[in-house]
Amino acid sequence: MARLLKTWRGWSVRRRLAIAGGAGLVVVGVVAIVAYLALKRPADVSNPNAAFQDKKEAVKTVDWPLYGHDRERTRYLPSKHLDPPFGSSQWSFQAGKLLEFQPIVVKGRIYFMDKDGMFYALDSGSGHIQWKRKIGTLNASSPAYSQGRLFAVNLEPQQAVAIRPHPHGSEVLWRHPLPGRSESSPLVHAGKVIFGCESGDIFALDAKTGKTDWTVHTGGPVKGALAFDKGMVFADNYAGEVWALDAGNGHVKWTAHTQGGGFLHGGGAYSTPAVAWGRVYLGGLDGRVYSYVEETGELAWSHSTGAEVYSSPAAAETSHSPPTVYIGSEDKHFYALDARTGEVRWDRSVGGIVLGSSSVVGETAYVSVIGPNIGTFGYDVESGKKVFSNDQGEYNPVISDGKKIYLTGTSTIRAFKPQPPKRGKHGRRGPEAP
Repeated sequence: MARLLKTWRGWSVRRRLAIAGGAGLVVVGVVAIVAYLALKRPADVSNPNAAFQDKKEAVKTVDWPLYGHDRERTRYLPSKHLDPPFGSSQWSFQAGKLLEFQPIVVKGRIYFMDKDGMFYALDSGSGHIQWKRKIGTLNASSPAYSQGRLFAVNLEPQQAVAIRPHPHGSEVLWRHPLPGRSESSPLVHAGKVIFGCESGDIFALDAKTGKTDWTVHTGGPVKGALAFDKGMVFADNYAGEVWALDAGNGHVKWTAHTQGGGFLHGGGAYSTPAVAWGRVYLGGLDGRVYSYVEETGELAWSHSTGAEVYSSPAAAETSHSPPTVYIGSEDKHFYALDARTGEVRWDRSVGGIVLGSSSVVGETAYVSVIGPNIGTFGYDVESGKKVFSNDQGEYNPVISDGKKIYLTGTSTIRAFKPQPPKRGKHGRRGPEAP
């Protein structure tokens, strides 16, 4: 098209007028081509030669101290003893308000915030409230724990907060006002609290004082949390940008973009990235799942689903399954994608749209769905067989501390322990849980 316009501009006015009478049909054809190219959805990418590391670092903790379990946000906790079937819940806590984001669990305590900004600490053994504190009026994020402190952000008021928990109470250490709302669950690394903001900024605050260490301004609201690996943090935003920044000083290492869905279909991203096998994985509002090379930002592959992908991926390699990315879509499907190629290992219709993020505990991948089929489902990572279902769950489903799984419903948290294996039965799987 650029070449055509250049040629046209090179003609004389007389020559342009001479052919103008017969150009009507040509113009109509050119307009049609331009419209087609603008509306056409870009094809998925497959780059089989993109760098991929076969091995991923071993998990160093059984706690779940931040959103996504680890700083890479893989949402995966290995375990040999935490797969279904489960009996009745050991305890159930009712918050009475929406719990859009799942809790964290550290050293026998469960920490979370409800929609109205109430911060809770529960005993993980009993579900009893240890303390609660009002820190905001509107919240849609999980806290993070590091070195005896809790860190959180709020939508309203526009702030970041640090709290020191005590056995039966807590104290606010600092509050840092923000230029926009934030639902970017904090990341803590090397004395810095790092998160995004709807203003388009990425902040690194001093964990002790709350003072700004560095900021980076991006081209769109940063909704999701940031992931960390090898000294770098990774973010995406509603402008469809993907950023790799030096965690120490905020210097930009590379930027990339999602493909978008054609005219009137943006390529923004809400998804929190997951970093594993030398790749950065995320979901896009253009309906795709993406894999970028961690070192360079090269697009390794993209895989189209049938609708927007708000979800954040879980990235797991288990004893019984290869490197796999687990992610849900608004197309009411839950996908297990080959982490290297993006090819579908299996996918399951879940009967409702998936907005929250999946998680993997042991050999089970969990996902929650909303309307019309509300609830949480667990699938065997190897076969895709459904091995768990519960009527609780809408957004972010399951976390674990290596002893139990904790299931988040609309406004509830429930604790489950596996049932002892039945006598005379073999194999690692029991029947589907009720």
